Amino acid sequence: MLAVNLESAFLCTQAALPGMRHIGRGRIVNIASTAGLTGYAYVAAYCAAKHALVGLTRALALELAGAGVTVNAVCPGYTDTDLVARAAATISAKTGRDVAEAKAGLAATNPMGRLVKPEEVAAAVAWLASPEAAAVTGQSIVVACGELIA
Repeated sequence: MLAVNLESAFLCTQAALPGMRHIGRGRIVNIASTAGLTGYAYVAAYCAAKHALVGLTRALALELAGAGVTVNAVCPGYTDTDLVARAAATISAKTGRDVAEAKAGLAATNPMGRLVKPEEVAAAVAWLASPEAAAVTGQSIVVACGELIA
């Protein structure tokens, strides 16, 4: 869990950062999760890895603020992906509920009552990578249909 969700981001950053520092600008956008901002039962390892990724994001943002490099995280909620489809299948197998009912239960965890679309996550990433987001660093942008409202 740590290798996939934390170490991979660390290694990619480590590889890209010298070039960004050399040209004096760059954007690092990590894909975390709402699980990186709160806890969820039965997925402690995933939550721990995503919390660590948010921490890495914040620390790097402070370290790189004067170098023209911004570092942010996008934290999606339940998103209409294969991962959520597999989660719904697992819920179905363990509870006997229909897969569609399990998926609807995941969607019901937010006020909009729907899954996030992958395109909505991509749009947040594209904005953070754009010149218009040059003053945004160290942030965790939640894309979760209102699931977490601070």
